Amino acid sequence: MATENKVIIVTGGGSGIGRESAYKLAEQGNTIVIADFNEAGAKETVAQIEKSGGKATSYKLDVSKAEEVEALINFTVETYGTLNGIFNNAGIGLVKPFLEMDPASYHKVIDVDQHSVYYGMYYAAKKMVEIGAKGVFVNTASIYGTMAAKGSFNYNAAKAAVVMMSKSAALELAEHGIRVNGVAPGFIDTPILGEDKEMKDYLAAQHMHNRLIQPQQVAEVVAFLFSDAASAINGQTVPVDDGFLSFK
Repeated sequence: MATENKVIIVTGGGSGIGRESAYKLAEQGNTIVIADFNEAGAKETVAQIEKSGGKATSYKLDVSKAEEVEALINFTVETYGTLNGIFNNAGIGLVKPFLEMDPASYHKVIDVDQHSVYYGMYYAAKKMVEIGAKGVFVNTASIYGTMAAKGSFNYNAAKAAVVMMSKSAALELAEHGIRVNGVAPGFIDTPILGEDKEMKDYLAAQHMHNRLIQPQQVAEVVAFLFSDAASAINGQTVPVDDGFLSFK
C-alpha cells in the first residue's frame, strides 16, 4: 500500500494531525518537508523522523501568504529535485458568534484555512507540471465543511470551500497525473482542545464510540490517500469522524 521514495510537503506538520501524518509518510519511505509557522514544532517533528531513520527537513512559513507558499514549493524542488505531493493541513479556529464576526476575524480564518489550500495546490501543481512530476494532494477539511456549527461561520465557510476546491482541482488536474482528495476529521484529541475535561467529554460523546479521535487515526487515512492503493479515489473528502456525520 505504501507510496515509497516520494517527496511530500506537510503543512502544519509541527503538531497534531500534520505531525502524525508526517511520521506515517516518512515511515513508508518518503522524504517529508515539514512546513509550519511553529519552527520549533517543525524541527521537533524532523528530529523524531530522523531518529527513526527517515528523511525530513523543516521550513518556516506563513501559509496565508501566497509568496511564502510559492517559496516553499521552490525550496522543496531545489532541495530534492522533485515534488510528488502536498498535504495542505495547516489551519486555525476562531470561535465567535456571527454578529461579532467582524471582517478581521472572518478573514483571519479564511486566509489560513481556505486560501492556503489554494496556494498549496496552485503552486505545487504549476511546479509539478513544469518538471513533469505526478502525484497526490490531500487537503484537511472538517466535519464542519458539510454542516454548520454556532460560532464557526468563518471556519464553516473555509472548510466547505476546501471540500469543493478538492473536487474542482481533482477534475482539472487529473490529465496531469495529479490526484486530489480531502479528509474531514471529527473532534481530535490535540492540545487545541485545551484542558477543560467537561468540554472534552462533551465532544467525545458526539462520536459513536464516545471518545475523541486520535491524530494517528487521521494520519492512517491521509497516508492511504497518498498511496497507490487509493488510486481510484479522486475528488473525494473522506470523513474521519467516528460516525458523527451519519447521525448528527
